[in-house]
Amino acid sequence: QVQLVESGGGSVQAGGSLRLSCAASGDNYYTYFMAWFRQGSGKEREGVAGILTGGGATRIADSVKDRFTISHDKVTNTLFLDMNGLRPEDSAVYYCAASTNQNTIWEWFNPRLYAYWGQGTQVTVST
Repeated sequence: QVQLVESGGGSVQAGGSLRLSCAASGDNYYTYFMAWFRQGSGKEREGVAGILTGGGATRIADSVKDRFTISHDKVTNTLFLDMNGLRPEDSAVYYCAASTNQNTIWEWFNPRLYAYWGQGTQVTVST
């Protein structure tokens, strides 16, 4: 079992920045991928950024490219999402997720491949 706890959400004006953190604990040996997803009001959950925890390769969704950065601290097993240039359309509940499924390499942002999820943290961007 893997436990994920997010923090760092909040309210910010457009153009501002936030850093989300996700502390992972438990049996992480086979956690190959970690990712951030988000779900806006009335919208489907979408992948935002993912990282291969062993090699460090990353994948960023086009909608946030050049604004968001994902990173992973192997020592503390903490996942981060640095969000800059925030826009109102970035408002959503952001979820940290972990996958032990090696097929995730082919579908980074398929939520069905992620077995472990955090409780979510709200990000609200105002104009």
